[in-house]
Amino acid sequence: MNYRMVLQYDGSRYDGWQKQGNTGNTIQGKLEAVLSRFAGESVEVNGAGRTDAGVHAYGQTASFHLKQEAEEEELWKYLNRYLPEDIEVLGVERAPERFHARLSAVRKTYMYKVGLDSRKHVFDRKYLYHFEGELDIKAMEEAARYLRGTHDFKSFCSNRRFKKSTIRTLHMIKIDLDKKTDVMKIIFIGDGFLYHMVRIITGTLLEVGQGKRSPSEIKGIIEAKDREAAGFTAPPQGLTLVSVEYE
Repeated sequence: MNYRMVLQYDGSRYDGWQKQGNTGNTIQGKLEAVLSRFAGESVEVNGAGRTDAGVHAYGQTASFHLKQEAEEEELWKYLNRYLPEDIEVLGVERAPERFHARLSAVRKTYMYKVGLDSRKHVFDRKYLYHFEGELDIKAMEEAARYLRGTHDFKSFCSNRRFKKSTIRTLHMIKIDLDKKTDVMKIIFIGDGFLYHMVRIITGTLLEVGQGKRSPSEIKGIIEAKDREAAGFTAPPQGLTLVSVEYE
C-alpha cells in the first residue's frame, strides 16, 4: 500500500533530510525508524525535497509503502506520538501506487527570510539570515526578472559532479520587505531546484542589492554555466520549504 504524508519540521538540529551513513540525525532517518517500528519491517521514505542541514519545512511531502494496509488516522497518531517534538506529521492518506513524492511533484515553493536591521532577532534567529545593511530592492527585483523562466541553472548548483539536466523553470521570484520588522522574504516557485540553488540565487541577489553586481550581470552568470560566476551561498537557516504541488 502506498501512502502520502505532509509534514513540517524545524531543521535547526538535523543534518538535513537525506539519510546518511555517518549520521542517524536526519529527518528521513527519524521517519523511517518510527515507520519501521510500526510496520515491523524496513520502510523507505521518499521526500519531495532533500532539504539541507539547518533548512526548515512548513509543507514537506513524503511517500512510503507498507506491505500491510493501515488506517490513515492510526498512522498519523503513531508517527506524532514517537517522532521528536520538532517534527510533526500534518496528515497521512492513501496514494496511487505510482505516486512518488519527489518524482510526481510538478511545483515547489521555497521562502528565504533575511533580517536587515541591527537587531539580533533572538526568537527568530534560527529561521532567518541576519544580514545587516542597506539593500537596493529595485535592483534585486530587476535581477530576479532575468532568472524567471526556463534556463540552465548550472551556475547556481553546488554539485559540480551533477550528471543530470540542470535545466529548470522558475515561475516566480517575489521579493517582499516588511518595513515594520525589517525582514525581507524572497519567495521562489519552480518546477524543481538544484543542490543549493535557492541559497546561491539568494546570495547573488543580495550582492546585487549591495551594489557589488549589476542586475544585467545575471544573464552572463546563467550563460557561464559555472558555479564560480555566481554569488555566495546564503546560510541554511533562512530557507524554508513552504509547499509541494502535484497534478
